[in-house]
Amino acid sequence: MRHFLCPFISLLLLFSCGSGENRVNDAESTISGEKISFEKLDSIKIDYLGNPTVHDIDPVTETVLFMEHREFSEEIFVASFDGQLRTSFSKMGDVPDSYGNLMSTLRIDSDSSIIAYGYNGFLRYDFTGELQSRVKLKEFRVPNLTRKAMGFGMEKLGSKYVYVDQGSRDIDYTRINLYQELRLMNWMDPETGETEPFIQFPESSIFRSGKYFFRDSWAPAFTVVDDLIYVAFGIEPVVYLYETTPPYALVSSIALYLPDFEKYKGTDDYVTSISLFYTSARIENIKKFDGHIVVAYFPGYNASDTQESNTIKSPEDAKNFRKRMGEKYTSRIAILDSVGNSVNDFVPEGLIARSMLVRNGELWMMEKPDEEIERDYFRLIRVGLKEEVRN
Repeated sequence: MRHFLCPFISLLLLFSCGSGENRVNDAESTISGEKISFEKLDSIKIDYLGNPTVHDIDPVTETVLFMEHREFSEEIFVASFDGQLRTSFSKMGDVPDSYGNLMSTLRIDSDSSIIAYGYNGFLRYDFTGELQSRVKLKEFRVPNLTRKAMGFGMEKLGSKYVYVDQGSRDIDYTRINLYQELRLMNWMDPETGETEPFIQFPESSIFRSGKYFFRDSWAPAFTVVDDLIYVAFGIEPVVYLYETTPPYALVSSIALYLPDFEKYKGTDDYVTSISLFYTSARIENIKKFDGHIVVAYFPGYNASDTQESNTIKSPEDAKNFRKRMGEKYTSRIAILDSVGNSVNDFVPEGLIARSMLVRNGELWMMEKPDEEIERDYFRLIRVGLKEEVRN
């Protein structure tokens, strides 16, 4: 059943303005008499006990696609907006129609099929798990980075998909010239198995500053709207807008004003540190919705907490530290107007900020789980933007 929920209480806004193509927002100026916040419009409650990861939603067919990712197994679930599970099946492991290992979240491909992008190529299944087609990849590299979570994944444009370039274990990430060579996005054709890398760091990017950056610090967050690709490169608080046709020209860029964003500036020598990927500020998701740009970001640890994270030795100390940091730092939402001026910045109450997913003009997010009580259900929330005029 879909449930109607009351709106969020409107939050205090941070206003800014800017001018020029490459805009830097000014937090101490105001842009208009409006204020905008999230409001909860609708919800889907699905009865399920476990640790579900939502992959896709289709409001037209009222379908929810989610998975249970375990250490040695994965199961795919298809559910309805009324909360009922329709089917479940597994395509992992030693089965003839396995996708191998997934390299992206699953996508609902039609009113009765899903598409998987994995080591074994592009595979389409119907909602009962029957294989419909399989196209092997023309070129395969074991990816360096794979994220399977709501809000991440391939975006369709025409008959192809746009996706991040996932790197390779064969790349030498210690070379300073790497930042001149990297292609950061891929066109993917599920009918031929071909991929076409495109988009490089612009000259103005921090990644062209001559410094070194830790591996995958540039992990792109992106969305495709109105024949433009909106993309931010991980730790860099800038949204770049690229054309979707060759030569993929950079149209404009928007420098973001984000409170307490602990900007990583690079180092003079290459640093190998897994912890930096989790402690550094980063852009986690971008969506263009209802005439606004909505950005999810993690503000990052301050200098003293970053230093402390590198001195922890025992598992117990590490557990306590993570708990303390989890309470201190949380992902936030920034809302920008159509030209990039900041109109709000807040922690979304009861929602996972990075889980934003837009389908059929609707913005959906995952409800935060209860940290104290294990629930036998999970809930998805449809969110709108609430605009009020100041008196």
